[in-house]
Amino acid sequence: MALALDTNALSALVEGDVALDRIITGENRLAIPVIVLGEYLFGVRHSRNRARYQQWLRERLGLFLVLNIDSETTRAYADIRSELRSGGKPIPMNDLWIAAIARQYDIPLITRDAHFGVVQGLRLLSW
Repeated sequence: MALALDTNALSALVEGDVALDRIITGENRLAIPVIVLGEYLFGVRHSRNRARYQQWLRERLGLFLVLNIDSETTRAYADIRSELRSGGKPIPMNDLWIAAIARQYDIPLITRDAHFGVVQGLRLLSW
């Protein structure tokens, strides 16, 4: 089974967060939704530690499964957005896409963002 990392989880992983390490230890595959990768790269570009983070990505990105958007993802996105609109509980647009990818692949999402909890059928892990 794989686990998907939200942007805050990817950041914590890069920083060596021990509590997060306990959650992911023993997992044979970690995945990064392509939206998360974009958000992370944006943050790296504006970080004073840019060189260190870029090096980390160069050395380790190949160890992760990068989950891309395809036509199935667009259906999951439309479903989730409709569900949240009906319930009056919108979440940020990028997080809609991240939720759609995690739900499409039926893998838990590791995040500290509580608003993912309103997405039906999304399994969440936090640290």
